[in-house]
Amino acid sequence: MKLPAALSPVRRQAGILLMECLVYIAVFALLTGIGTAAFYFCWDHTRAVVFTAGEINSALQAGERWRADVRSATGSISVEPTATGETVRIPKAKGEIRYRFENGELRRESTAPKTSWLVLPKVQTSEMKTELRFGVTAWRWELEVAPRRTEAALPLRYTFTATPTKP
Repeated sequence: MKLPAALSPVRRQAGILLMECLVYIAVFALLTGIGTAAFYFCWDHTRAVVFTAGEINSALQAGERWRADVRSATGSISVEPTATGETVRIPKAKGEIRYRFENGELRRESTAPKTSWLVLPKVQTSEMKTELRFGVTAWRWELEVAPRRTEAALPLRYTFTATPTKP
């Protein structure tokens, strides 16, 4: 079979349009893939920001609760180191409040109504100590929360300070 030497102009344009279509499809697929990857990258990081904001909120609420407990102490506050962490005892008018840091968890326990609840679940370090400031004994709580994601750039560290109203 002998092919014609010159193709008709109509067939030549149809072949070029088919090649252009294939190039457009390839470019569209590439841009769609890049857009999808960028979307999921932003989606994951947005979720990380939401979780981190929740952890910050929980830590600040725990700090404010601790400060309220220290301010309302009726006697001297004591810190007892344990094998896995520490326990802080805050005497109250009715019973005692304990903050117990063990195995990466911070718990608040009350003796008057015998209750215990988890304040912060993923804590790396928790240290409560006294400071003498201008003749007044103040308490400082240094807290570091474990990051939810390993690639987190900044550690979540907090420092809370409180002074008992009754020495």
